[in-house]
Amino acid sequence: MSILVTGIGIISAIGNNVNENRTSLINKASGITTLSLFNSRYAGLRPCGEIKIETTALKNRLNAFEKGVTRSSLLALHAFDEAVADAKLSLSQLQHPRTALIGASTVGGMCLTDELYHDANKTEDGSEYLSSYDCASVNLYLQERYKTGGIVNTINTACSSSANAIIYGARLLKQGYADIAIVGGTDSLAKFTINGFNALHILSPDPCTPFDRDRKGLNLGEAAAFLVLEKEENTKGKTVYAKIAGYGNSNDAFHPSSLSDAGDGPYLAMQQALSEAGLHPGSISYINAHGTATENNDAVESEAMLRLFGEVPDFASTKGYTGHTLGAAGAVEAVYSVLSLFYQEVYPNLNFQQPIENKELIPVPEYKKKSLRHVMSNSFGFGGNCSSLIFSTV
Repeated sequence: MSILVTGIGIISAIGNNVNENRTSLINKASGITTLSLFNSRYAGLRPCGEIKIETTALKNRLNAFEKGVTRSSLLALHAFDEAVADAKLSLSQLQHPRTALIGASTVGGMCLTDELYHDANKTEDGSEYLSSYDCASVNLYLQERYKTGGIVNTINTACSSSANAIIYGARLLKQGYADIAIVGGTDSLAKFTINGFNALHILSPDPCTPFDRDRKGLNLGEAAAFLVLEKEENTKGKTVYAKIAGYGNSNDAFHPSSLSDAGDGPYLAMQQALSEAGLHPGSISYINAHGTATENNDAVESEAMLRLFGEVPDFASTKGYTGHTLGAAGAVEAVYSVLSLFYQEVYPNLNFQQPIENKELIPVPEYKKKSLRHVMSNSFGFGGNCSSLIFSTV
């Protein structure tokens, strides 16, 4: 059974829809800037991938005036609506008991860090956001807004969360629990994450430099992305972007925030995805790498790619455009991988200067057209949660 992508939607620091994101990728237009809408002591010290739309403006644009709606939910709604419209799904289809909604987030409503702190420390009744702090609040909001009728679930496996949401949705279709799966993830910038990552000393003071010898760390970002998955027999007359050919999930089980030097988790996730797809390493035309620009990730991912592929195919990280969008990253980069396949093009890795010593891998430096058949997308998270997706032409 083939699982096909029939709709995509995205909002990120480089665009408010799919077309704007693609244009920025082609033109090497990064969204990494100083913070202008987010109140943080690090506003002038740690650049981020900030979406330049105020939360109130998002509410007005989306007609989302329900109580307790957070920025994470608004970004999700924006991308969800675009994906559903792209797939030409009707309201009755959304409400059908065989349409699943699988979302992901690491922060969810905790983007309201100050409100959360205040609610946790006062004795009177809580604020309107009291029920929004749970990671599941985003999907519950979408479910309530559209009265979705099928399986609804939320996944939080750190930075691989929405990649795993995609895997879970594909499995629901394959195993007969759904006919349509809307899958993706969202995360907005939050003091909770900016302060936390800064405490780990892995936030770069400059725009990040994935896979560069002198990388200084990551930039955080905010985004949401959703994909609509359908069984092949139900896609007649629809635009089909790609096929989900394979996926793999493993756990490095090495450290709460680092991967092992040998890259066992990334290696096994990529290997499993190839096995699921019935492909050999030489079949992969391009890898959308996790590429966070941290010392640990880029060295480990490079080692894992060298172990598996020997001669590593074209690869690049797109986090130099969007920042690391945490729970949304897997879905954001899945959308970019699908666009690469659909338009037969490869997007460049920004800010690269010198290869990592003892790895000597050079990511794609410039936009180029290329014949692509199979594209791999990697998402590796804290706790050793490693996932790889393979998208193929139809």
